[in-house]
Amino acid sequence: MAYKNLKEFINKLQKENELMEINTPVSPELEITEITDRASKEKEFPNKALLFNNVEGYDIPVLTNAFGSYKRMALSLGVGDVREIAKRIESLSNPEIPDSLMEKAAMLPKLMEISTFFPKMVKEAPCQEVVITDLNQPILDKLPVLKCWPQDGGPFITLPLVITKNPKTGNRNMGMYRLQKFDNLTTGMHWHKHHDGAKNFQEAKKLGKKFEIAVALGCDPAVTYAATAPVPPGIDEMIFAGFLRKKPVQMVKCKTVDMEVPADAEIVLEGYVDLEEKRIEGPFGDHTGYYSLADEYPVFRITAMTHAKNPVYPATIVGRPPQEDCYMGKATEQVFLPVLKRIMPEIVDMNLPIEGVFHNCAIISIDKRFPGHACKIINAVWGLGQLMFTKFVIVVDSGVNVHDLSEVSWKVFNHTDPLRDTIITKGPLDVLDHACDLPGFGGKMGIDATKKWEGEGFTRDWPDETVMCEEIKKKVDEKLKNLSA
Repeated sequence: MAYKNLKEFINKLQKENELMEINTPVSPELEITEITDRASKEKEFPNKALLFNNVEGYDIPVLTNAFGSYKRMALSLGVGDVREIAKRIESLSNPEIPDSLMEKAAMLPKLMEISTFFPKMVKEAPCQEVVITDLNQPILDKLPVLKCWPQDGGPFITLPLVITKNPKTGNRNMGMYRLQKFDNLTTGMHWHKHHDGAKNFQEAKKLGKKFEIAVALGCDPAVTYAATAPVPPGIDEMIFAGFLRKKPVQMVKCKTVDMEVPADAEIVLEGYVDLEEKRIEGPFGDHTGYYSLADEYPVFRITAMTHAKNPVYPATIVGRPPQEDCYMGKATEQVFLPVLKRIMPEIVDMNLPIEGVFHNCAIISIDKRFPGHACKIINAVWGLGQLMFTKFVIVVDSGVNVHDLSEVSWKVFNHTDPLRDTIITKGPLDVLDHACDLPGFGGKMGIDATKKWEGEGFTRDWPDETVMCEEIKKKVDEKLKNLSA
């Protein structure tokens, strides 16, 4: 199902008993974070979405932890299990080219389905029920922007959908980059050099063009999730959001910039990123569980704010796992697994452990077909999209459950000779990795934990696992039935 807007999703959470409303006065400085962190870790609070209706100093309620469980993540995308979306992607990503009239005809329904995902423009929108262009009025000061952790450099907008355009092609991109509030009209723009928003900004700098952007807050959760998804370059995230919703995203023209935004957003910030200006942004308590350091980043200058009547302000808290972003990341792991399998069909399953915060470790099971196959997969992962940031890649055989960390550990500790089965190299790392000597660049390790073959130089007999024979299992099953009777 497609939610019309964030409020409709909130109503769904309430019906599913997945929402806790908090009416006690709570400060946006640290207190909302502490309550949300306890809920995400089920300390004193149940792990539910939290709606803070009484934020001290503000009239706007704050929603946190809305995606913070496997159930809520599935609810946000309108499915019972996120793997349902993976199956849809798998059916659409068949690379076979039709060579007969019947095969071409069979593809028509898929092509027609794709055409229904494209966003549609509207002239009037709920996100523009209130329009503020007088820059002397409260704009960011009107929003309950959270200061999350004690050493944070200030309050941060943590769930923004930052919409940019490539100045050459006009192609739209939507990403999620935190925004530190500097004052009523300016924020930092924390995009890393690998992000598409940063690439579009660099193109604008080369051309000397004004770089207008828009920031949407509080959309249909499928649109919010789409901003975090690793869609292929050149694919509009709004189309992907339409695919997730099975319904196009309605868009509306901004009031002061040449941009389009989701019509049902709760709040929209319009403005531009100055081509030359930079300010110190951070520190920020990040999803690694550590503070990312302060550094210079571009500045976003606001020219207008529009919002729905009685808006809800969405926020996410990141920190030591598990937090809300873990469940969004696990959804991405499964939703995009079919795409990874198209590139490397020998892959059976993948686990990006939440403790690795989705860029430090990938555990992959494969259908091993030739000597050195695990090494091929390890190197392929380091050359593939956002997976290039992965610091540790562990490859196991097809029968290993990659989501059972005890089983994986058993195989790694017993199947590997560190001298033979470890690959050490250097390459790009996530900018948030604080352990490497240089920002964004450092060491990587690959571990081949598959059963070794003679063709890989292994000359000893590989022992069988200790498994009971089926005959005895059946006999014991019968005896246990009689015992319980």
